[in-house]
Amino acid sequence: MAMTNKSSIIFICVSFLFLALAITSLPCDAIEADDDRKTYIIYMGSLPELSSYSPTSHHLSILQQVVYSGGNETDATSSLVRSYKRSFNGSWDFMGFVENVIATERNSSAESEVIVGVIDSGIWPESESFSDENFGPIPEKWRGTCAGGKNFTCNRKIIGARYYHNSDSARDTDGHGTHTASIAAGNIVHNVSFYGIAQGTARGGAPHARIAAYSACPTTLCGSDDILAAFDDAISDGVSVISISIGSSMGYDDSINGYELLRYDFGSVAIAIGAFHAMERGILTVQSAGNRGPDPSSIIDVAPWILIVAASSTDRRMIDKMVLGNGHTIIGNSINPIASNGTKFPIAPKNGGSSNCSAIDAEKCLCFDTDLVKGKVVMCPSLLLDSNSTAESQGVVGIITNAGLYDDISFVAWLSSLWVSSKDYDMIKFYVNSTKEPTVEIMRSETFEDVTAPTVAKFSSRGPSLKIPEILKPDITAPGIDILAAYSPVGSVSGFDEDKRSVGYNILIGTSMSCPHVTGVAAYLMSLHPDWSPAAIKSAILTTAKPMEKSYYADLVGEFEYGSGHLNPIQAVEPEVLTFMSLNEKKSFLVTVVGEEISNQTVISSSLVWSDGTHNVRSPSVVMG
Repeated sequence: MAMTNKSSIIFICVSFLFLALAITSLPCDAIEADDDRKTYIIYMGSLPELSSYSPTSHHLSILQQVVYSGGNETDATSSLVRSYKRSFNGSWDFMGFVENVIATERNSSAESEVIVGVIDSGIWPESESFSDENFGPIPEKWRGTCAGGKNFTCNRKIIGARYYHNSDSARDTDGHGTHTASIAAGNIVHNVSFYGIAQGTARGGAPHARIAAYSACPTTLCGSDDILAAFDDAISDGVSVISISIGSSMGYDDSINGYELLRYDFGSVAIAIGAFHAMERGILTVQSAGNRGPDPSSIIDVAPWILIVAASSTDRRMIDKMVLGNGHTIIGNSINPIASNGTKFPIAPKNGGSSNCSAIDAEKCLCFDTDLVKGKVVMCPSLLLDSNSTAESQGVVGIITNAGLYDDISFVAWLSSLWVSSKDYDMIKFYVNSTKEPTVEIMRSETFEDVTAPTVAKFSSRGPSLKIPEILKPDITAPGIDILAAYSPVGSVSGFDEDKRSVGYNILIGTSMSCPHVTGVAAYLMSLHPDWSPAAIKSAILTTAKPMEKSYYADLVGEFEYGSGHLNPIQAVEPEVLTFMSLNEKKSFLVTVVGEEISNQTVISSSLVWSDGTHNVRSPSVVMG
């Protein structure tokens, strides 16, 4: 889904800071698209009074060599991973934020006073994750309203909802907003899964908190005017924290390092402006880092007053297997709930080659010849958004895709599909071209333990910002791979309009999923420390983060991948004493670093450790020669 490409000009007067500025449309992180729409916003001033190596891929390649050499598949698999045979509760348990432990420490009454504002695609209010059972009266500080539009009713959990000019309701028809809201503050819901995959408990970081949903991005694109209006409403409504899993869209020049930021100005980016004014009013904004990795300097949003979150793995990984006709087993990535039941499908030797579909386009899966692919599995050198739709319409039953760089993630399959490494893709291609009647059986996905977690996802945007390298971004890393959470039953499960399945819970990936993990922890901290400022909450989260290892580029400073480290919800509750209280407050200190002379362009990462005898707080730093 995308906004219309019809050009339009909109002028809006907003009582924020800054001068008249040009704003471009903002795409959601999950899906990006081009759009000619332009909005011009006029500000009227403030009102009176923020070298590659994949351990997992390496291990699986070793496993595959064992399989190829005739080793026992089951024994080889068990030497690296084990399949979970019990309920697995995902990302929160992985971080030590265990339900039965937290329940004894959580102040549910104080947490119910925290209001999480979610700027996204809306919310599905009937989801069990948003039931208001056992919720008390709406907090007195709430100044908002339920303006969710047609067929929308708020309750004591979802206490507020608004929609903007691109929609007629705050009801989520996409699924993205429902997913992110439930990660941040969804209720505790037991025995949920995606068609039996990832069976466990869905819960938010602050399950007793209230939610206010602002549907500013009902499609794959977000208008800057809607973003600013949502911030304006959230601030006025009295939310405690704002979660926005959306990234700015700026210009790029692919000729230099793949990503060269052509333009970035804090005064011309809607999210930066809105978050700044939220910070002025004592409201923390948490934002996703973006899915433009793994290249260095692929991050765009770097406003220092926003808590920006990268994505990482957890110890739960979804993998799939295929068995070729020659008996070889390939391990790949997908979230495929379809059981094969022993069925082997033929693999199409080629996808096309007619006047209606040239051999070159068919090889890229841009088109298919029905006579060649109907009832067969096709091979695609890269994943194209349109290829699944085109394949299904031509009778294709499955797709084998070369994952390329992104061999560390799974995706919800529409057809029986599988992402494989480039090496395995070439091997399958050789098998197909050298076999008269090549066949394959694609299995149902399984859940395995990833002993290498957490590692930063390859898709997660990296720093430093090319425009403002002095600001270290992202700030922190949180789980963003294979996250099970609530979903809109009318949203496409796989992201393709032709996919008509309906689910209440779905598995998604992206920094869009890591962002609300931090939001949930921030809301939890607010319930325990209602006197803490946004800077204090941010400081507690960053200085208690767990150290991580760089995961992709050997020559990239690790902090540019993961910021302060990995989110550590338990330790963040009691960090070192925090004294950041108001806007413009500054604290000066002098640190002398002694070491060998470094050459120009050399980057060295380090950290300072502060201790009061009980707590150790790590402050990351970067020295550039």
